Amino acid sequence: MGDVVAVLKIVSPGNKDSRAALSSFVAKTLALLTRGINLLIIDLLPPTKRDPEGIHGAIWAELEEAPFALPADKPLTLASYAAGPPKTAYVEPVGFGEPLPNMPLFLGAHSHVQVPLEETYERTWSLCPPPLREHVEQLA
Repeated sequence: MGDVVAVLKIVSPGNKDSRAALSSFVAKTLALLTRGINLLIIDLLPPTKRDPEGIHGAIWAELEEAPFALPADKPLTLASYAAGPPKTAYVEPVGFGEPLPNMPLFLGAHSHVQVPLEETYERTWSLCPPPLREHVEQLA
C-alpha cells in the first residue's frame, strides 16, 4: 500500500453544528497538514457564529497570524492546501448559485491535479434518481 498524499474533504452541517465539532474538524485538518498530507476542502455551507469566515478562516487562524476575511457576496469557500513547507492555501470564495471553479489538489510540492467540481456536480445531479432529486429540491 502507498502513502496518502492528498485528501478531499467536503464540509457537512455536522462539522459546524457545535464548537466541539468545529474544533475537531480544524484539529484533524491541521494534523493532516502536519503529516505532509495535502488537502482540498469544499465548504459550501454558509458561515456560522462559530466560523464567521468559513471553515478556511478557522483553519487559517491556527496557521497564520494574518486574518482571512470572506467577501460579503461570496460566503462559501473552496480551499486547497499544499502541506509545504511552507504550508500554502489557495482559496476561492464562491457565491450562492455561482458555478464551482476547478480546484487544484496537490500531490507534492510542485504537482497537482485539477478537480472539476462543477462538471462533477452536474454529472452526478443528472444521474440522481428522480425521487431523491425531488427530496433534495424540497430542502432548498
